[in-house]
Amino acid sequence: MVKVARLDGTANLYAPALGPDGARLWLNLERQGVGPAEPDVDAYIARRVKNDPDLWVVEVEDRQGRHFLIEPVES
Repeated sequence: MVKVARLDGTANLYAPALGPDGARLWLNLERQGVGPAEPDVDAYIARRVKNDPDLWVVEVEDRQGRHFLIEPVES
């Protein structure tokens, strides 16, 4: 997962997935009710880690909210 912290108390969380054509894409979990409040994003991550202790989360701090992902991101 990729967490983008805007350093203003908000964040977005992106999760990898496969699109209908089998190509890799990233889901913006805000569309599913995760965030944008950073404590809500962190709580979601904590719940996921309980179920999957091998989960990797990369945190990007960017005031403009850029994720720097190269694969398509669900809009």
